[in-house]
Amino acid sequence: MTETTETPAAPLTIALVAHDAKKEEMAAFAEAHRHQLAGTKLYATGTTGARVMERCPELSVTRLKSGPLGGDQQIGAMIAEGRIDMLIFFVDPLSPHPHDVDVKALMRLALVYDIPMALNPATAALLLPLKVQG
Repeated sequence: MTETTETPAAPLTIALVAHDAKKEEMAAFAEAHRHQLAGTKLYATGTTGARVMERCPELSVTRLKSGPLGGDQQIGAMIAEGRIDMLIFFVDPLSPHPHDVDVKALMRLALVYDIPMALNPATAALLLPLKVQG
């Protein structure tokens, strides 16, 4: 008789980004979904990561640079390297953003590399139960 063992699936890796006017919304989202996020690897741009960690200290969040200081590009590089499974990016469509080029590049990479991307809490809540298949 041959025994088979299943290799446990690697944890989902999620990038969290939020424009200034949406950072509180991201922290509230993380708090409301803390049990689903607890089993994932989280990366976040600087201030967004700090807000999430304040609200949910039990979550393990790796903070990168602030978005305008290169954090968006760090996440973009991780997407290109296949290290990010999902992007949750709460966008503020009503305010101008000086680093808009970086923001568009990040969203373009998510599209090019075909990873799930949520731009608002409603979509993010639908995506969280997903298990990425390798």
